[in-house]
Amino acid sequence: MTLETLYSGLNLQDYYIGKVTQVYRGCSIAQVDNIDLMSDRNKFSNAFMPNTINYFVVIDSTAGIFLGEVFENKSSRKNIYEMSSLADEPAADYHEISIDTIALMIPERDKFDLAGFKTLGITDKVYLATDKVYQIFIDSLEFSAEEEEPLPSFATYINRSTAAVSLKPSTLFNRHLMCIGATNSGKSTTALSILDKIITTKRKALIIDPTGEYRDAFTDDEITKLTLGVDTTISPGKVTMQQWEKLFETTNNSEGAVLAEAITSLRYMRMIGEDGYYSKIGEDIEEVQENLAKVSAGNTEFDLSLLPEQIQAESVCEPDRDNNFNFKYRYDTLKANANNSLIQKIQYQMTNTRFLSFFSDDPDMYNLLDVISEFVHLPNRSLYIDASSLGAAEGIGGMVIDLVSNFVIAQDDIIPFVFFIDEVHRYAKSQYSDAEFHGGLTLLAREGRKKGIFLYLTTQNPKDVSPVLFGQIGTLLIHRLMLNDEIKAVETHLDDYAIKHVRKLNQGEVILTSVNLLHNMFIHVNKSSRTQDNATPQL
Repeated sequence: MTLETLYSGLNLQDYYIGKVTQVYRGCSIAQVDNIDLMSDRNKFSNAFMPNTINYFVVIDSTAGIFLGEVFENKSSRKNIYEMSSLADEPAADYHEISIDTIALMIPERDKFDLAGFKTLGITDKVYLATDKVYQIFIDSLEFSAEEEEPLPSFATYINRSTAAVSLKPSTLFNRHLMCIGATNSGKSTTALSILDKIITTKRKALIIDPTGEYRDAFTDDEITKLTLGVDTTISPGKVTMQQWEKLFETTNNSEGAVLAEAITSLRYMRMIGEDGYYSKIGEDIEEVQENLAKVSAGNTEFDLSLLPEQIQAESVCEPDRDNNFNFKYRYDTLKANANNSLIQKIQYQMTNTRFLSFFSDDPDMYNLLDVISEFVHLPNRSLYIDASSLGAAEGIGGMVIDLVSNFVIAQDDIIPFVFFIDEVHRYAKSQYSDAEFHGGLTLLAREGRKKGIFLYLTTQNPKDVSPVLFGQIGTLLIHRLMLNDEIKAVETHLDDYAIKHVRKLNQGEVILTSVNLLHNMFIHVNKSSRTQDNATPQL
């Protein structure tokens, strides 16, 4: 595309600014020849004000048509009112702008691409960009060459309210998406606005909601709704030993070993049809070991409610051998004291009235993994999981996420879907140790894209997310952040201008940065009309 085609139907000289006089690696400087343009703005859009900064310019170069953004605007006089008109301007007076080169349109193309190593040249002419140029730039932002229908518009560009943001799903999700922002910055509103477009366009989503605020946002016809511990269970036998350790937050190897031994004992009692726990005091050691060896990989079910009593029953040791060859277990006070902290943690988890109803094999309730298995293989089917009744801020939330993540990544022939997890920082770290609950999520972030599983996470503080997991996120929606360590966590995704504005974003304003975009986008998210239970009560 040529410059004349770009400004077809317009007088090109009305948009002429000046010529490039200095070229650096980081930026270029142009001297303003058309001084009248700096003050006469009646004929231009309010989005492009030549006497300010942050507006776009077009540079006609031998390499093609460059698109630049003005980040500095200065006059040679200290007092701008002393500037003389162009006709009688002394030779010592000048007005110049600094330009950051963003993109390049070569003559054979009608879209902008990254400029690469190509730069502006001395005496290249600079023109004020029009709304048409800006729209071409918007249409060129996405790198994705996929022939797919874009999502309906969910936002508008800040200061350019007529320009709608409508991106392809692959642009947002194919390298995973994370929404970050402080409390009341509009993070949940942004999440719902994008989820609305996914559900409305009949794309698949698996939503895990720790607070229940999205429950009434979608109708039963649009999405299948489950509530953990109320109408949905999971069989204890489906949970791995590593996941039980995460749930009960074992702090050392000895606690993990005791927990594994207790669960094996309960599996044996279920295998022989007994309802109680396995008491070992006074029992023959060889006989107990032979019994436990009978527990096979197929005997996975057990009564979780008996776990505290069974751990107490594990507080035994082998006696000193005497002349009577007494090989029976005896009570060990030291082990009992050591196991007491683990028992207390398990009993604390069980104070949640929904805990035991969730970990059961009740035939009258949905089985979580069976429903998810059906979901991943059915088209045009979305699933909502309300985890609020389980106290998802505790270890159970991290365990459920890890369980679901490992389960879905093991499935074959998955129909692609978005895996949305709200407030992912709730599942961050154990309150008893430095252990993280992100193992399953990290696996999804690394391998899920190959199977069509795309993460969409929200969090208040990116520092609470595993660095390994955060490093796999390619697209960020950044709301207002206030703390230095939070801003430092995202600064590698932003340029200097965006970093300075993270603290200045109003509610609903977002910086969208992505490896799939030509340039960072400053947008304002349109609030969805769907119901969302996140209103802040007035004091």
